[in-house]
Amino acid sequence: MASVLLVEDEPLIRMMVADMLVELGHSVAGEASDLATGLMLASASGIEAAILDVKLGEDSSEIIAEALQSRRIPFVFASGYGADGIPAAFKDHPVLRKPFPIEELESLAALLS
Repeated sequence: MASVLLVEDEPLIRMMVADMLVELGHSVAGEASDLATGLMLASASGIEAAILDVKLGEDSSEIIAEALQSRRIPFVFASGYGADGIPAAFKDHPVLRKPFPIEELESLAALLS
């Protein structure tokens, strides 16, 4: 199972997704609610995968995605808008449409492991 970075600006959603990850056997390597913290954690050791909210307030998580991609760390986007709003460079990455059930997160287990 993977050690997953979770970047989500809504506290209740972040808590729910963290609980899902643990229930699926993953560990949460770090949690961020904003761009600066997410970017800092994306460069930390021990991150094996990530779930990125597309919009973090007024910011986009695109810079975090770029940092993860440069380290070859797999990630998925989470968005209330589905694939709309995904940065063009990352249109090929999986998207979890919020709210998503645990089964949908589990279906991406191969990517996160």
